[in-house]
Amino acid sequence: MDVEQYISHAPEQAQVPLRKIRAMVRAQCPGAVEVISYRMPAFKVDRVFIYFAAFKKHVGIYPPVQAPKSLVSALKPYRGPKGNLQFPYDADMPFELMSHVIDALYAAHAIRK
Repeated sequence: MDVEQYISHAPEQAQVPLRKIRAMVRAQCPGAVEVISYRMPAFKVDRVFIYFAAFKKHVGIYPPVQAPKSLVSALKPYRGPKGNLQFPYDADMPFELMSHVIDALYAAHAIRK
């Protein structure tokens, strides 16, 4: 299964946010390659830096964001029990905030240091 197949098989309410997240990562992270990892869509450069997936009631983004502190604070309402992000379908998707998440995860995890 590739990323497009994953999205097209996701619940209908998840498809728009998944496609938007996918497009944002493509635009913001040149050179990132789409993969399926742990049965979820992901992007990598040297290594996977972001996973995103559809769940029953939310779209999840992984791994947890650790910095900057201002972003970590802004994400508090979306934190799941392990720090991963959960964006519920029954609320407006904060795509501008997700854009900052993508930048932070790319900076923290995309390239081995």
